[in-house]
Amino acid sequence: MDNYLVTSKPSSENPKFKPRPRPWRRSNLELNGKFDPKYRHSISDLLMHSYSEIGAFSHFYHIDGKPCQTHINNAVNSDRQLQFRMQGISAIDLDNKGIYIVSVTKSGCLTIHDFETLYCQSTGSLPRLLEDESKHLMHLNLQRQLDDVRWNHANQDEVACTSVKSNEVLIFDIGYISSKPVEVLRTRRTLSVLGSEVYKGLCEIAFTTTDNSRLIASDTHGVVNVWDKRKSPLPSLELITGSRSTLNTIQLHVDNQTILGASKDGNIYIWDLRGGRTSAAFQCHNEAGLPPLISFKLASKLAKIGSLKAQSDIVPKEIHSIDLDPSCPYQLAFHLDDGWSGVLDIYNLRVTHVHCPPPAWLNGASISTDLLYLRKPSWLPTSSIYAVGSSYDCGIHILDFYPDTSSPSHVDYREDVESLSKMNHQRKKNIFVPLSEGVTTCASHPLNGTIIAGTKHSSLLVVSQPRWAF
Repeated sequence: MDNYLVTSKPSSENPKFKPRPRPWRRSNLELNGKFDPKYRHSISDLLMHSYSEIGAFSHFYHIDGKPCQTHINNAVNSDRQLQFRMQGISAIDLDNKGIYIVSVTKSGCLTIHDFETLYCQSTGSLPRLLEDESKHLMHLNLQRQLDDVRWNHANQDEVACTSVKSNEVLIFDIGYISSKPVEVLRTRRTLSVLGSEVYKGLCEIAFTTTDNSRLIASDTHGVVNVWDKRKSPLPSLELITGSRSTLNTIQLHVDNQTILGASKDGNIYIWDLRGGRTSAAFQCHNEAGLPPLISFKLASKLAKIGSLKAQSDIVPKEIHSIDLDPSCPYQLAFHLDDGWSGVLDIYNLRVTHVHCPPPAWLNGASISTDLLYLRKPSWLPTSSIYAVGSSYDCGIHILDFYPDTSSPSHVDYREDVESLSKMNHQRKKNIFVPLSEGVTTCASHPLNGTIIAGTKHSSLLVVSQPRWAF
């Protein structure tokens, strides 16, 4: 048999022969059955570039044969911006499996859509002027401004919504199509120095993932209210900030015990429901409230970034939203009223990522009307990608917030030479996806990463990979 073998010359003796390296990057996936995080990040650029608007659905719906209030406000505002603050989608949320989408409008409409129906009806066209009542499963007009809505993670038949104009949390069972909530929770009364009752609205809601009776909401007086629905419609605990500034946004950590909040005056607060260095949280209602374990100005953390401080004045700014990364729980994304976004590492309280788009005045745009909206971005379920509506353009920024210096938004960003060579020398960068309308809020599908965006004109936009016909 050896007589039939031909001995090849060593590569040193044959200069024309240069063996090519074979970087078998898929071998680990095939052997282990899972993506390596760095490999996932190396191909995330392809995912980010694949997004575009594939469908747009206007809120032209009827109730009992008559146009709903959102429909009427859209028609009025199409002539000019009369009562502009009463227009637009203020919040969107998807259930745990991504089957249903719930949204609320400033005009008071609560709407539930089937995700597959919306996705399959997506054509990439602009919002249509014809009525289409078949796209939603439930449509209620609650005759009040609505500012936030959330699914109950532990009971997917329940959705809760609230308003900064009301001290009530309205809970609906989606199995009953009724404009009357199955349960109403309220904040405790607050009296002014003169003895009159002080108005106290609710900004954002959070549910625990393990207890369907526990609900949390921040309010306009710097308090986080914690309810146990089994005990009372009034809060069983109040978490205080020591300030009267509005708490725009809250987040519940994956441990279901740590609560993070951010305020209108630019502060971030962290509470531990187990008590921490304070007394036990749920032994009794503490009239003074439970103070935070940690509180700080976000501006003070941004000021520690030398390159950023050298280019811009770092002043306290209103925090519109905070959101924990589902694929990296110690990354807390924040979004500011001037359009800046970034990431705070909650383990060491250090800002690791920052994205600073050009200001509106640089392009001759105005953001005066945007001050009426709290923009609500969303993480994609994997790869630490953050989607946020532009502060003045019609579109969304898709930002690479991977927890490593290879992220283009990292404050210590460095180009990974090895990654560049593997990806055909393409430098990683953040993406802007132009859309047909200005975006106020985003939510991403928990399984496939499709982005559902709510707009200033109360439309739902489907942002995903375009479908090709063969």
